[in-house]
Amino acid sequence: MRTSFSSLPSLPMEARSMIIFLYGQDTYRSRQKLNEIIEYYKKIHKNGLSLKFFSDENLNFQEFKDETKSVSMFAGKKLIILRNVIKNREFKEKFLAESKRFINSDDIILFFEEGEIKKNDSLLQIFKKSGRFQEFELLGGQKLKGWIKKEFEKYPVKIGPTIPERLISFVGNDLWRLSNEIQKLASYKKNRTIEIKDVDLLIKPKIETDIFKTIDAIASKNKKQALSLIHKHLEKGDSPLYLLSMINFQFRNLLIIKDLIERKKTLNALFRETRLHPYVVKKSYSQAQKFKIEDLKKIYQKIFQVDLAIKTGRITPKTALDLFIAEI
Repeated sequence: MRTSFSSLPSLPMEARSMIIFLYGQDTYRSRQKLNEIIEYYKKIHKNGLSLKFFSDENLNFQEFKDETKSVSMFAGKKLIILRNVIKNREFKEKFLAESKRFINSDDIILFFEEGEIKKNDSLLQIFKKSGRFQEFELLGGQKLKGWIKKEFEKYPVKIGPTIPERLISFVGNDLWRLSNEIQKLASYKKNRTIEIKDVDLLIKPKIETDIFKTIDAIASKNKKQALSLIHKHLEKGDSPLYLLSMINFQFRNLLIIKDLIERKKTLNALFRETRLHPYVVKKSYSQAQKFKIEDLKKIYQKIFQVDLAIKTGRITPKTALDLFIAEI
C-alpha cells in the first residue's frame, strides 16, 4: 500500500480544500477506507445533506460541476464522492481541462476507483502532485497472514499457528471472502480455539456460487431442484454442517438487504451499508425481490431451529438439511 498521508479518517475536514484518490486491486481495504472517511465526515456533518455521490452508472460531468459550484445551506465543506469514473473518457477529458479549478474547490472531492490503474495515467499524476492518494495493492505473504490474524482478533476466539496458511490455501488473497470465512469460523467456535479440522470442515473452495443456485431454487419454490443441488454437494463429500452455515449466511444477507430495500435504499446505498462484496450484494438484491420479508424471517428462524436440533443431537445434519428444504 502506497500513500502520501498517514491517517485519512482524521483529516481536518474544515481546514482547506482537497482531492482524495483511493484506488487499487484490493477493493476490500479500499472500501473500508472509503467507509471510514464517510463515517468521519458524518460525525462532523450530522445531517448528511452535504454528502454527494456520483458513479459510473449515472455520471454526468455537468451535474458534477454544478454541484461544486453550488453553495451548501449548511456549514462546512461538501464531500463529493466519484466512484469508478476514471474509464469515462468524456468525464476525464473535461475534468483534466478544468482540473485547476477543482483542485482549488472549496469542497472535498474523493475519487474511488476499484481496480488497477496505469502508473502514467493523467489523472493519477495530477492527484499525486496536488491531492492525497492511497493505493491498495493485493496482500500476500506475511502481510496477508498478519491481516488474517488481526481480523480474528475482532472475535472472542483463538487460532492455531497454521490457521492463516490453511485459510490462504483454501481462499487465496480475496479479503472479501476471507472476511466472511473468518466470521463464519468465529461464530462456529465462539470462545474456543479454531483448529485445522474446523477450517477443513467449514471452508470449501468455490461453493458460494452453487449456494446461490440453491437459494434461487428455494425462492422459486422448486424443492426438488433445491434438494438435488444439496445432494450433489453431499455426494462430493461437502460437509452438511458447512452447507447449512452457507445457507444461514446467505439468508442472513437476504434479510438485511430486504430490510434496506423496503426502506427505499438504492443499490449504491446497499454497497455502502452492508459492506459485503459487490457480487454478493448484486446477487442478493436480485434474490431478495423474490421473497416477502415475513417469509425470510420465518426461514431464518427455521435455520436456527435446525442448527439447534443438530447441535443437541436430536437429528443428523444430512436429515436436517432434507427436512429444512421440505418444510420451507
